[in-house]
Amino acid sequence: MDKNRTYRIAVASGKGGTGKTLVATNLADMWSVDRELLLVDLDVEEPNDALFLSVVPEPAQTQFKMIPEWNSDRCTLCDICTEVCNFNAIARMGEYIIVFEELCHSCYACSGLCPTDALPMKPRRMGELQIAKREQFYFIEGRLDIGQEQAVPMIRKVIQTVDKRQDIPDLQLFDCPPGTSCPVVNAVHTADLVILVTEPTAFGLNDLQLAVETMRSMNKEMGVVINRDGIGDDAVQRWCDASGIEVIATIPYDSQLAYAYAKGKLSWKTNSRLREALEEIIAYVSEKMKTHV
Repeated sequence: MDKNRTYRIAVASGKGGTGKTLVATNLADMWSVDRELLLVDLDVEEPNDALFLSVVPEPAQTQFKMIPEWNSDRCTLCDICTEVCNFNAIARMGEYIIVFEELCHSCYACSGLCPTDALPMKPRRMGELQIAKREQFYFIEGRLDIGQEQAVPMIRKVIQTVDKRQDIPDLQLFDCPPGTSCPVVNAVHTADLVILVTEPTAFGLNDLQLAVETMRSMNKEMGVVINRDGIGDDAVQRWCDASGIEVIATIPYDSQLAYAYAKGKLSWKTNSRLREALEEIIAYVSEKMKTHV
């Protein structure tokens, strides 16, 4: 993979349930007919892209995050670690230092600044990563273990894996977590283009506005796809027009499409309206890729 020519498309949404995974999986499967591409499921707390894909994964790779472990023999109780931790993951209780693993962000501040090396970083299991390939279609999934508090370390691990591998395509689709919080910010951080999937409802518009604000704060180029068009009004379209945001495609509401999705089936081959919308997205992205440096 030529890192200089890599083009990453993040498929995101301000809220869950708008059809982000519907768009990401069908788009990836359809586009892979004509060229090699990689689909990455970064919704690590509830990954479900694999349910729609006919791929056989390689053996799962266990993923770890680094957590400080207190060494009482070395510690002088200087309190530097408790002062530098911005996440309140370290506390002093009398003559003991307590590490709250669930709050730790693996920033290494406590470990790196400890004058006696009393907080060495140790690996802790956080989940698994799987890789699969089918002809021109490559797939990577991150899956956080049940009970893990933070998705960001796992998302970073998955993206690092993508960055390091040399055998994957340079066209990459990231299916991101919903919302606008830290997992989303980390998932779209390296994306060249963000496709925001929304719905024509009051809730869809409100959360789209939050997502757009987040993307703009990150200086991300973006476009919008309106799913289930026809169930609400045209407020989303009007707001996008007024805000200078291009609506790339609209996917009309279709009960058969919803039924197929609930059954874990891809619909781009059988649903002409979905296929037309995906063709519009491919054409839009292809034009953007021509000017990508």
